[in-house]
Amino acid sequence: MSFRRRQEGDPAAGEGFTGFLRNLLSGLPWSERAERKEVLSFGAPVQGLLKIHNSNGRTRVTGEDRPDIEVTSFKTARAESQDAAKSMLDEIQLVFQEKPDGLSLEVEVPGKWNRRGSANLWVKLPHEMMVAVTAVNGRVDVQGIRGSVTARSSNGSATVTDVVGDVNVATSNAKVCCQSIEGSLIARSSNGKIEIDQHSGSIDASTSNGLIRAAIGAIGKAGITLATSNGRIVLDLPKEIDADVDLRVDNGVIRNDRELCKKLRETGGRVLGRLGGGGPLIKLRTSNGSISLH
Repeated sequence: MSFRRRQEGDPAAGEGFTGFLRNLLSGLPWSERAERKEVLSFGAPVQGLLKIHNSNGRTRVTGEDRPDIEVTSFKTARAESQDAAKSMLDEIQLVFQEKPDGLSLEVEVPGKWNRRGSANLWVKLPHEMMVAVTAVNGRVDVQGIRGSVTARSSNGSATVTDVVGDVNVATSNAKVCCQSIEGSLIARSSNGKIEIDQHSGSIDASTSNGLIRAAIGAIGKAGITLATSNGRIVLDLPKEIDADVDLRVDNGVIRNDRELCKKLRETGGRVLGRLGGGGPLIKLRTSNGSISLH
């Protein structure tokens, strides 16, 4: 694999009051900071899949009308001195590996108690590629893809927009935002809200603590399942739709603005019925919160 690399030099040390503070704090862990921007470009893998693992930093992936892949890394290092911080920039490496299913990119950041490093990535690639992104500490943003997308973030939000293909997105401690997706969507959050807009296809979304709000233009064959333990659910449907409906709350209220052609059951905590001629199931569940169907 051949690479083309461009690198920008480190910023010069500040003077005046900034220089005074630098001398005052010199020798303390993480007191000095160095930054560097690097750009790599290379051919897209024939398998059409790029896997990215970033242990510390934001990751942005953008599909474009282009034949190659361009990776821009914004490296940041903090250490006890300017020389140590600059040296650590060299230790933050982007490691590429060609694998049977595609190309993998991993950001390696050395772990040292008195130094910290991170790398924000901006990856531009062909629209038609498949993407799988894993971030440990940093948000993930994927847009403009015409293939499957997998996005994972342990401590950061995840946003997926303008995708034609199946999407699987999850966060542990942040929100999930999905917009203008055509395909099957699986969305998970442990402690955060889930927002879905202008979606066409099936949805399976759940969170432990947070709101789920979804607006769809067309429903997929697998239907829609939205579930939260502690939070509201708001679902906006198109004016004309054929679907079966199953709404349930344990501690809360159900607000249904849609006329059910066939109402099978309605109690204080559950509504079963049919929209239009019936079809894919719309299943909404919350333990502590309200359900609104529009």
